[in-house]
Amino acid sequence: MDLTTIWFLIVGVLLIGYFVLDGFDFGVGMALPILGKDNVDRRVIINTIGPVWDLNETWLIVAGACLFAAFPEWYATMFSGFYLALLLILVALILRGVSFEYRHQGKGQQWTRWFDQFIFWGSLLPPLLWGTAFANLIQGLPIEPLETGGWIFTGTLLTLLNPYGLLGGITLTLLCFTHGLVFIALKTTGDMRERARALATKVGVITVVVAAAFLIWTVAQHAGDSNIALIVLFAALAALALVAGIVLNLRGREGWAFTANTLTIAFALLAIFMALFPNLMISNIDPAYSMSIEGGASSQKTLELMTWVAVFTLPLVLAYQAWTYWIFRKRISRDNIPADDPEHESAQVTTA
Repeated sequence: MDLTTIWFLIVGVLLIGYFVLDGFDFGVGMALPILGKDNVDRRVIINTIGPVWDLNETWLIVAGACLFAAFPEWYATMFSGFYLALLLILVALILRGVSFEYRHQGKGQQWTRWFDQFIFWGSLLPPLLWGTAFANLIQGLPIEPLETGGWIFTGTLLTLLNPYGLLGGITLTLLCFTHGLVFIALKTTGDMRERARALATKVGVITVVVAAAFLIWTVAQHAGDSNIALIVLFAALAALALVAGIVLNLRGREGWAFTANTLTIAFALLAIFMALFPNLMISNIDPAYSMSIEGGASSQKTLELMTWVAVFTLPLVLAYQAWTYWIFRKRISRDNIPADDPEHESAQVTTA
């Protein structure tokens, strides 16, 4: 296996890590106005991700940096073509992050309501737009090579808003919502835990139907690909993991249900990457215009240097992430956050 393929897989793993970890952050944010009966409930919900949400987002930064260094043509073409969509994602992420830090400043109920709305929309829009973008990547985009080198995207934002692309966006949004609800059930006690579990079951059933339609459509589109066996395998594993997550959630095994949802997202993204391989971007103008892995990759020297850096730094990142989750592993209840104490809205309460 050459370095270009290895780095295609590494970028894929980093993106899977991002959508698994920031995915439940998105789900928690989407659940805020639904499960939060009062401000104390909403503070409990926010505290479930208080110490980890910003760490989870760093996976996107690392994935973007690796994409820029390993596949500069892919980075340039995709980021220029998806400019408006990516700008909306960036604005949503900024509003969400600012809201976590500023909603507890005690400026009044209207102040808090505004930032709660920012958290909700800042959690809903990114998975919707990310899912739409990835669906379009494997469906094919209007790209063509330039005479001076590189590729150019000739479409607009409306080009991405096609039925298949939107179905991909809705699928990822529902997966993240289910993932986040199970995480809330895993991290809370009492009434909040039970309501999160009940809602996770209802949303999970809808997610199964929508995700099945998207995966079947994906398999049908790539029926003639050389990787069809792997696409079908990963799609089937994603479906089985999603159903298993619903069953485990019903039985009150939130930890295993969360693991199953993690596998669902991982296998679904693996199916998408197998549908894309061996290309980075597929042209729907002419297959010959598609950007291959070799065509979009950096030089061999650059990839070799990046490989050595990854070998030494990635284990440290994983160890630190695991340590953080272990430290903040305890469940949270309303008793941990007194109703008259606004100081802990954006920080994890570490007592049981």
